[in-house]
Amino acid sequence: MAERSTAAVDVADNSGEDPLTAKADKAATDGVAEAEDTAEKSADDTGSEREDSERPTIMTPELHSGHRLARRYRLEECVTRLDGFSSWRAVDEKLRRAVGVHILPADHPRARSVLAAARSSALLGDPRFVQVLDAVEEDDVVYVVHEWLPDATELSALLTAGPMEAHDAYQLVSQLSQAMAAAHREGLAHLRLTPNAVLRSSTGQYRIRGLAVNAALRGISAERPQRTDTEAIGALLYAALTQRWPYENDAYGLSGLPKGVGLIAPDQVRAGVHRGLSELAMRALVNDGATASRQEPPCTTPDELAKAVTAMPRIRPPEPTFTPPPEYQRTTYQQGTYGRPGGRPGAAATQPVPAPPAPLESRTGKVLKWTVAALLIAALGLGSWQIADKLLDHKSAEEPGNSQTTDEEQDDKPKAPVPIAIRDAEEYAPDGTPQNPEGVDNTYDDDGSSYWRTKYYYDGPDLEPSIKKGVGIVYDLGATRDISAASIALRYVGDHTTITLYAVDSISPSGPVESMKKIATTQTKDRSAKLAMQNPAKSRYVLLWMTAMPYSAQDGVSGAGHKQGITDVKFTG
Repeated sequence: MAERSTAAVDVADNSGEDPLTAKADKAATDGVAEAEDTAEKSADDTGSEREDSERPTIMTPELHSGHRLARRYRLEECVTRLDGFSSWRAVDEKLRRAVGVHILPADHPRARSVLAAARSSALLGDPRFVQVLDAVEEDDVVYVVHEWLPDATELSALLTAGPMEAHDAYQLVSQLSQAMAAAHREGLAHLRLTPNAVLRSSTGQYRIRGLAVNAALRGISAERPQRTDTEAIGALLYAALTQRWPYENDAYGLSGLPKGVGLIAPDQVRAGVHRGLSELAMRALVNDGATASRQEPPCTTPDELAKAVTAMPRIRPPEPTFTPPPEYQRTTYQQGTYGRPGGRPGAAATQPVPAPPAPLESRTGKVLKWTVAALLIAALGLGSWQIADKLLDHKSAEEPGNSQTTDEEQDDKPKAPVPIAIRDAEEYAPDGTPQNPEGVDNTYDDDGSSYWRTKYYYDGPDLEPSIKKGVGIVYDLGATRDISAASIALRYVGDHTTITLYAVDSISPSGPVESMKKIATTQTKDRSAKLAMQNPAKSRYVLLWMTAMPYSAQDGVSGAGHKQGITDVKFTG
């Protein structure tokens, strides 16, 4: 049983055109490539096209679903077959997680450059990029293994719904420019940064796939790679603001600009576009030395673009819309017309209705009045007797010989539980692979709609110790407390969730869980877990350790599998 990665394969997107500063090299292409990469071929001159037509076609390796690479990666579905290489969705049978694989023959003219690009990208290790997991030459084939992000959405799919709000477009250009600036500082370029290469996760973070590898697979190169990637980010920002592709050709499901009119500023294409973002898109797109928009200098590198974004006034998210409740409507009974016909136009005023008699003047009212009086007299008598009895007990307790007995009786009374405030919390991941560190604060914010979630697992409900011994969070109570009980609200129900509490020495404890002091454990199938200690435990730090999780279907957060979420944790002492 293995943890399933939340990553996505860098599939070979085949639509759209490259930035104006990028060009394809002269490697031969097959019929599919000629049909799908028209924009790349238009960048070559006539001589290059004649030279390409005379070269032999590169054959993609004959592979099929179920084929295994290195006795580990089982191919499931072919995503793309293009220009002598193919892209697959596959399963890593060793770690039992979904991955993506690019495959091409070892004698492919770009095989060496693809291997070099993949290995360089893997060394970057930046979480803002879809990670390269493996790059191998074996059995006359070269294959590159990538993460697979099942919960992420391509930017091209997001733009089909319409242009983005100003805050979303601001986040897009900010995150992309900072990520590409970091890559270029390590000597890596993308050169194929299109709407299909940008993914947005369920948390709103953008991730870039195909760093260096996409260009190597197609043989794309550029004399000024930083300018190429900057122009590509500008094109993405332009598309996000206008839902139009800033070139004459239609691409990625977006309509191009009218032919013959040149590049138009986004705020002239669509009304309501943020002026600062519109100017920023033009400064990134027109970066060949000409003045972009108004008097600002063009942005020629991702680092310059990132600094320009930082210099802008921050764009805040839109305020949530509040729908006022409907006005209170009085019923016809409350309006005094129940059981009476409505008035007619021009009709005379209705006759006054005679008032009913007072409630207590009737026969039933008199009986009720005497009953209430009798009850009040009985209550007064009982109260007087109880007061006299208390006074006598108090007097006898003050006599010698009775004080010890009274103290013992008071000690025997159980004390009311006192809530213990949580001051801080951190996720505990002894194997170095945390689940959801940014969601830890949601477990003690008194908000039932927020939560911390685990990743999903194929086997369960008990976790396989050889893959994952457990998941947990360490809570800081601010000082050493007497802990007598804990209440944990869960997100998913089913068979079953196992939770154990340990007293630990710090918010980042060292050593295995087995060496820690266990203070309580429970198992539940419901949406909550209650833990009570036989004897109160003293500790400042408490580890909540989960070793079993129920199965739950796919939702908007993660795929189907054994998983759990924690919405609220409370301790009492």
